[in-house]
Amino acid sequence: MILIVDDDASVRTSLTFLLKRAGLEPEAVAGPKEALDIVRKTAPRLILMDMNFTLTTTGEEGIQLLRQVKIFQPDVPVILMTAWGSIALAVKGMQAGAFDFITKPWNNLMLLKSIHTALDLTEQRREEEHPLNRREADRKLGFDKIIGQSAPLMEVLSTVSRIAPTNASVLITGESGTGKELIAEAIHANSQRTKGPFVKVNLGGLSQSLFESEMFGHKKGAFTDAYIDRTGRFELANKGTIFLDEIGELELSCQVKLLRVLQDQTFEVLGDSRPRKVDIRVVSATNRNLQEMVAQRTFREDLFYRINLITIHLPALRERKEDIPLLVRYFANLQAEVNGWTPVQFSSEALTFLQKLPYPGNIRELKNLVERTILVSGKERLEAADFEQQYEHTARGTVEIPAVLSGLTLEESEKQLILQALKTYDGNLSRVASSLGVSRAALYRRLEKYNISIDK
Repeated sequence: MILIVDDDASVRTSLTFLLKRAGLEPEAVAGPKEALDIVRKTAPRLILMDMNFTLTTTGEEGIQLLRQVKIFQPDVPVILMTAWGSIALAVKGMQAGAFDFITKPWNNLMLLKSIHTALDLTEQRREEEHPLNRREADRKLGFDKIIGQSAPLMEVLSTVSRIAPTNASVLITGESGTGKELIAEAIHANSQRTKGPFVKVNLGGLSQSLFESEMFGHKKGAFTDAYIDRTGRFELANKGTIFLDEIGELELSCQVKLLRVLQDQTFEVLGDSRPRKVDIRVVSATNRNLQEMVAQRTFREDLFYRINLITIHLPALRERKEDIPLLVRYFANLQAEVNGWTPVQFSSEALTFLQKLPYPGNIRELKNLVERTILVSGKERLEAADFEQQYEHTARGTVEIPAVLSGLTLEESEKQLILQALKTYDGNLSRVASSLGVSRAALYRRLEKYNISIDK
């Protein structure tokens, strides 16, 4: 049973009709008293709740009812319904335990999607969980590109296996180089949208001026240099998944525009006032602490709650050291396959040495170290000394201004400095940005400007 709580009879009628047509069993009541009478006796599958039940518009009645419901039925998901003017209040409701919030007037498809997502996730939590077996995970779920079998990694893969079939928005957190994009791809591959597009967007590389054109598209003549129509990333991702990487780097003005699209999945192409609808799943990723950014008012709290219905935190490589030998052999075999070589062997001392390193650049740093050592040494069996030599060479590395920069233009010099820094710090963008004295967002814009690609 889906419990509807709203003092407006027309709203109750509309929602009842909508849910019945969707094959659900609704029951509608007018206010908190009737709602509490029900939740004291039985547990609804879900509660759809307005936030105001009298002439007041503070929403405190809804917050109070939500807290009371959570006392009697803590596991029942609650979806709040609110107007755009009270989004801050809806965020307060999320903090009090609500599953989601929907704005009025609601979009039927978005409302039903949120309801089904809540029901799916709740049902999965109630089912008995069995430890995920690594071999079965590779065979059934296609996790073969994600290397390792440590407890922290298996916990991540177990979460992915449970939430992938739903439409829940997912926020993937973790340090740079931990493999967030691979996890996003695994979520898409095991979802009901697997036959749809998987569109990746590096938000850190988008300036404010390019954001709308890149994300929403534009019509020919919409602005200077708009010589042809452009399809935006949201439209390209229709019926599939959009992966918003480095979302913590997005400027505040762009966060507002992104929130509008995620709220009702409608947008307007630049130069065309006709709203367009899309059906997408949103997976985001960041190496920033978004909760701290919310407290510092550099990231919108309402956007934060919109993107992290489910949060998956990827452990740093130093937290899963038992996976390092598996990763080392995987990278070595890949390189041998690409070059047609015999796979390199590793002494136990070499693997022990590699397990002791701190890896601020995580898996990406390990990959670069393994590949560079294989190429430089030219040996069929690598010892600890081989890796130690290459590691110390990199650790001592500093970004020095090459002599060849003399005579180059300012832009050419800047490009060469960036390339030198990327080489020195094995592609670790945080360290590269720090060494060059720029922010990550500014670094991304320069990478895009000079067409410098970075392997994730």
